[in-house]
Amino acid sequence: MSAAKAKRKSAFSCDQCRKRKVKCGAEQPRCARCTARDEPCEYKLNPTLSYTETLERRVKELQDQLDNAQPKGYVVSSEAAPSATVEALPRSAAKRTYSGVTKGLKVDAKGAVTYHGATSFFQLPTSDLNGASGAQERGALMLDEGNQRKEKLVNNAWHQRALEAFQDTPEPFQFLLNIHWCWIQPLFNFVYRPAFTRDMEVLGPYYSHTLLNAILAHSVRWCKQNKEIQKLLEPYEHGALFSRQARTLLFSELSSGHSKVPTVQTLLLLSAQECSAGNRTQAWLYSGMAFRLIEDMGVTFTADGGHSELNLEDEDVEIRQRLFWSCYFWDKMISLYLGRTPMLQHSGANPDKIILDDYAEHELWSPHGIVYPPGLEYPPMTAHSISCFRWMCRLSIIFNQILMHIYDPSKVHTDVELRACLESEGQSLKQWWDDLPTFLRIDTENLPEYSPPSHIVTLNCLYHVFKILLYRPMLSPGNIVNESRARPDPHHLVECISSATSIIIIYDLFCRSFGYEHTVLSLSYAIYTALSIFLLQIQAASRPNVQALTRLRFCLQALERLSTLSPVVGSALGLVNETLSKLGLHPLVLPADAEGKPDDKVPEHQYPELVSEVSDSTGQRQGDLESPDKFLYDFDPNEFTISDETLQAFQLLTPIDATFGISYDQDG
Repeated sequence: MSAAKAKRKSAFSCDQCRKRKVKCGAEQPRCARCTARDEPCEYKLNPTLSYTETLERRVKELQDQLDNAQPKGYVVSSEAAPSATVEALPRSAAKRTYSGVTKGLKVDAKGAVTYHGATSFFQLPTSDLNGASGAQERGALMLDEGNQRKEKLVNNAWHQRALEAFQDTPEPFQFLLNIHWCWIQPLFNFVYRPAFTRDMEVLGPYYSHTLLNAILAHSVRWCKQNKEIQKLLEPYEHGALFSRQARTLLFSELSSGHSKVPTVQTLLLLSAQECSAGNRTQAWLYSGMAFRLIEDMGVTFTADGGHSELNLEDEDVEIRQRLFWSCYFWDKMISLYLGRTPMLQHSGANPDKIILDDYAEHELWSPHGIVYPPGLEYPPMTAHSISCFRWMCRLSIIFNQILMHIYDPSKVHTDVELRACLESEGQSLKQWWDDLPTFLRIDTENLPEYSPPSHIVTLNCLYHVFKILLYRPMLSPGNIVNESRARPDPHHLVECISSATSIIIIYDLFCRSFGYEHTVLSLSYAIYTALSIFLLQIQAASRPNVQALTRLRFCLQALERLSTLSPVVGSALGLVNETLSKLGLHPLVLPADAEGKPDDKVPEHQYPELVSEVSDSTGQRQGDLESPDKFLYDFDPNEFTISDETLQAFQLLTPIDATFGISYDQDG
């Protein structure tokens, strides 16, 4: 893409040009007239009355939340008082106090914010003359200015989204960017869109060619069915050039020794891309560099925005806050995928209070890159992307506890710790689900006609994944060295089977609307996790379980398709097939002595098509949105029974994965 700034018409004028009643070029961050006059340049837009009323209502809601907020040591917790057992669980995500680290934050000679502790070469230990009172004053000032900052950020986002329509970005770049904004950005929030698209025009600090190449490379996977875009990608080696350029430019950026936000965002995107490709070492290293860089930039200490002495603009604070939570969320996901210990253990500030710009919350979402038959188009829905990201962050804090107190491979977990985690985080997950807004919740017993946006689907599936990971270790305690341990609780098995079935119900709805080609890796992992429960059911049954086999077939079908998109899924699929071979089972053939009621509408001789596929002249896949009664599967998350024989069989099981292969301390 040309580095020259594209010429464009503007429907907006800065405040100075409005007062002079002269034509404004609307250049960012300062228009040409203000630059020539060396005057401050601000864009003060007048939103519509309906939008202003919406903002006023939202501001009032936020103010009420602030007034009712109580300080807590743990960001997400239940209203109920913790029991003695829960108190025995050390809280890894305790909120930091910032008064002791503020003086380690400095603005270096290049104008960048950096952090160095008291032992470093870059800070001389001295007493803090301002003390905690200074931090309190800054916090009070933040509350007073919060509404003004929010209004300014939202207006700026509205302004920049309008200006995007005037940008002349050539294909296939615009198509690939839209893929990112549609399928990746709402869930992970790696890149702050208003700043990126503005700085892409003016080569500002929140844009880099490295980051652009990383976005393009990451989006290529979503274009394999589009022949027109594939043809345009031929000069770029079908997208391989973007990936190579991103890595080459990244090395140059890292060599400069100057940490920048686009560098961190590039590392996160490359980590996600390598993870999907099955390159676990590269994925782990890229993510680790990203987490180290935000520490170097002081992002982990400025995630609450309460450091006015650093002279950060409102937009700078917003970007740093989002970047922290993007890293925090991705840290949990890659640790989950690779079975390793999370790196980021401090949650900073509550995500409900630090992400102020909620303009994207009210935008309409439609599945970019999919063409539907006439009359069967997907109806655009409100994105709710900011709410989804906030609730995803809160869920990540809960999941961090599960990872640290059940799955951390670096230490031996006692039975007391496991049960404390089970009680505490089980309660937290229930509270999270009860508090989840209805517009983010998918009721598997009352499915909508069309799938909600992709990021909402993933949010719901990850909730069920985390529930399974919390209760699954309790299903097969045969390897635990503790004779006094009670047999599995029926409630734990019910939760696992119900959540596993809910995952495939939601994913089936997703495929009806969008097709499997737009499945993110998080959803693939959800299917794999659900499969593990059905496989445990089959292992525990004295006779083959028709219902479990039927649901297992669905998961295998899905994973086989998804392995063509994400090679890492193929590795998981190989482990499953190996286990089935040891059990002497073939998922396509139901044994003659099988027991149980099969799920409805499931052909037994072959896998059904998940989505009917029709191609037009462009080669784009077209969805099938006829009606919900056309679903090939009709699973019921509550339709199963658990006998005493089944519970006893689970007690003697050898776990199917190595994360359970740990010996608990007999003394607890």
